[in-house]
Amino acid sequence: MAKKIEGYLKLNIPAGAANPSPPVGPALGQRGVNIMEFCKAFNAATDSLEKNMPVPVVITVYQDKSFTFITKTAPVSYFLKKAAGMNKGGQEPGRTVAGSVTTAQVREIAVQKMGDMNAVDVDGAMAMVRGSARAMGLEVVEG
Repeated sequence: MAKKIEGYLKLNIPAGAANPSPPVGPALGQRGVNIMEFCKAFNAATDSLEKNMPVPVVITVYQDKSFTFITKTAPVSYFLKKAAGMNKGGQEPGRTVAGSVTTAQVREIAVQKMGDMNAVDVDGAMAMVRGSARAMGLEVVEG
């Protein structure tokens, strides 16, 4: 018989840096999940990723206080900031250009994020990434 699901938690946790402090500890503690067990499992699963990359994770909590989790790829904004060599997006998107990314970089990001996006093909995913870049004040240049 299948386990009965109590709920889902969605968190953004830096890769390899899950610890019992907020936001992880309080979110899991409210559900009665073993926090250290989750931290060890998450850190082991994200060991191969770049240190401190934000990793969206969906945690399924069952009634017997056990859990499973699914990690996703980092947000598009993280990849765009990295490609443009910036620490944060533009202060006035649409008015001033904070930086630029090439079409090749946009394609690379779209291919990486394809599994988490609801795009039919890479061109559709590229359009989504271009929109995110525009919203961050980045210019997409040919190249």
